[in-house]
Amino acid sequence: MSDSKIDDLAPLLNRIAVALERLAPPEPLSASLSDADAFVWLAEHDSLEAIDKVSRVDFELLQGIDRQSDILLDNTRRFAQGFPANNALLWGARGMGKSSLVKAVHATVNREIERDPGAQAEALALVEIHREDIPSLPRLLQRLRTSGRPCILFCDDLSFDGDDSTYKSLKGVLEGGIEGRPANVIFYATSNRRHLMARDMIENERSTAIHTSEAVEEKVSLSDRFGLWLGFHNCDQDTYFAMIEGYAKRHGLSLPIDQLRAESKEWSITRGSRSGRVAWQYIQDLAGRLGKHLD
Repeated sequence: MSDSKIDDLAPLLNRIAVALERLAPPEPLSASLSDADAFVWLAEHDSLEAIDKVSRVDFELLQGIDRQSDILLDNTRRFAQGFPANNALLWGARGMGKSSLVKAVHATVNREIERDPGAQAEALALVEIHREDIPSLPRLLQRLRTSGRPCILFCDDLSFDGDDSTYKSLKGVLEGGIEGRPANVIFYATSNRRHLMARDMIENERSTAIHTSEAVEEKVSLSDRFGLWLGFHNCDQDTYFAMIEGYAKRHGLSLPIDQLRAESKEWSITRGSRSGRVAWQYIQDLAGRLGKHLD
């Protein structure tokens, strides 16, 4: 091809290159752990995304889980102070505040540290890793280890199905690997399953393995890596009403108590359950009808 033809094609090729750059967004810059108090791990880019405003519920508004709240808060305080603390598995009923408790405890401990100038503790970073990104966990832990900042590593709705062998890598990095869990990292996970595996998955191992006890042990031993098991169960009506009334008071939603309870009860019946999530959904509906904003 002659030089003149190449020169004629140059503007076209340049326009194509510019168009392709627009279609492919630039790789996000990784945040430093000193940039914020909450982050999301982006495994595909090996980077951290800083979260300026975390979606959370105030610790004081969490109802019906007093024992679980006290245990997790105490464990997190010890970790922030540099004392031994356990990984925690929050398991049980949907919508009963498992992930809300993790985020509320993180905020509460950081407020306590901020209010006490003499506290021998550094503000905690909350780092969320998505369940599908668990294979990248060793890379993330190395990043957190070198930072030195105390971090709560959080995985919401952690569970495993079928032939998923990802849980084996998780077992190793939690406690069983050569390096183990970094001293400045604690792992909190939520799940609807106590052993993180579907029951039929465990039963299948029991029925097909030559040594059934060994096969089952392999499946359930992942949950043993969590020193704390905190169970969450469906709430009764009084606790549900306490959630509703606490939210309504917190957000200035004025409604006669009898009407508030009657409406919220009907709301729970139409959804077939009572939980913190159902209570919050009713509050959102109520605020919309009253023309109020929820901060």
